[in-house]
Amino acid sequence: MLWTVFMGFFVGVLATVFIPGTGPGGIIATVILGIGGAMLANFIGDSIGFYNPSDFSSFLASVMGAMVILYIYGVMTKPKQIDLK
Repeated sequence: MLWTVFMGFFVGVLATVFIPGTGPGGIIATVILGIGGAMLANFIGDSIGFYNPSDFSSFLASVMGAMVILYIYGVMTKPKQIDLK
């Protein structure tokens, strides 16, 4: 569990490199979402039996999970534009 949190921190920082633009929430929100993405990817992968948490594929899945969560968070918190014509 502690390894997943540490990896989630690194993955959150790494995921912001792959997702262009500035994400809402700053570095704290990015790290928290990265930890959530790593934990979610490890839980799903371990439950299905695709890999062990210590495999390299677990790291790749964590990066993808964090990127997906960061993308969804960015879409949900994107300011709405109101057309006042």
